[in-house]
Amino acid sequence: MNVLVIGGAGFIGSHTADALVARGHHVRILDSLEPPVHTRDWPAYLDGRFELVRGSITDRKALLGALDGVDAVLNFAAYQDYLTDFSRFFMTNSVGTALLYEVIVGERLPVKRVVVASSQAVFGEGACRCAVHGPQQAHQRTREQLDRGDWDVKCGMCGRPTELVPVDEELAKPQNSYGLSKRLQEDIALTLGQTYGIPSVALRYSIVQGPRQSLRNAYSGALRSFTMRALCGRPPVLFEDGEQLRDYVSIHDVVRANLIALEHPRAEYQAFNVGGDRQVPVRELARLVLDAAGSSCTPEVPGMYRVGDSRHIVSNVWKLRQFGWAPLVPQRDIVEEYVAWAKAEPGLRDAFEDAQRRMVETGVLQARKSEAA
Repeated sequence: MNVLVIGGAGFIGSHTADALVARGHHVRILDSLEPPVHTRDWPAYLDGRFELVRGSITDRKALLGALDGVDAVLNFAAYQDYLTDFSRFFMTNSVGTALLYEVIVGERLPVKRVVVASSQAVFGEGACRCAVHGPQQAHQRTREQLDRGDWDVKCGMCGRPTELVPVDEELAKPQNSYGLSKRLQEDIALTLGQTYGIPSVALRYSIVQGPRQSLRNAYSGALRSFTMRALCGRPPVLFEDGEQLRDYVSIHDVVRANLIALEHPRAEYQAFNVGGDRQVPVRELARLVLDAAGSSCTPEVPGMYRVGDSRHIVSNVWKLRQFGWAPLVPQRDIVEEYVAWAKAEPGLRDAFEDAQRRMVETGVLQARKSEAA
């Protein structure tokens, strides 16, 4: 099968391209190689096994050429950070996906499957449970609440603190520009796919971790920022109180999910959660990184928060389990593999402080009032 991997020079795309070639597929990669993730050059891990095409998903001419002779498309092209450049999220993640379908439909291309990379960010604060009023959709925390350092999600009826409930595919209420753009991307793919007979699948990834996750982008990705700081002899910085619960999943488990989405006949026109099926406190992730890096540093908790962040978010992966998939890689192994890879990367530097300063300048990163006073 001839497969086009859009964004195939990146983290998830390149690992998936490796797996596709190993299964005997011909793989063409379309990538714009934009910084900060890339250096404008093709990465060394993309060798002669792949057909490489430089171009953007937002460029109709580039898309049309890349789609020539293609049987299936996996779209990993994405823009992600925590800055306020809202239009860029929608241009790449949403409009780019719409253009993909526009070209396929308009040119009557015989594409048999499209898989789009969505995100757990579509869930916003996700779901929670009150001891009195039971399970409910979690309400977004207010700026006034966060300014007080009151981090917990509260019951919508009585105001009591709630506990996390793993969220399934039916709930979606994004609360930041990235999540909004990804929810729209899903709707574009599944709706246009159904309407025009293009079997399509959306995968809602939790926080994917593993080698090749760019060390040049410190705006998001706790494992990335913690590792950069630990290997540079500096302490990880935890936002809020560091007790946020997150759902981390290995790139190797994600690749297996991608192949199911591409190949399984019953997966079409559906969205699937792809997560680690475990609840990991951010503070625990920092400890694992420090252990793997051999660092004696202690995490810093300055009482800052990012606007639009979720307090707790963990995906329920029962639906994808029905297709024979399950996360297999333990959290400690994920961290140790990433830290070992990062150690070997040339030119490692701590980009976190530059990213933090930019987020403060744009109002994305805020100090609780007691800290700011």
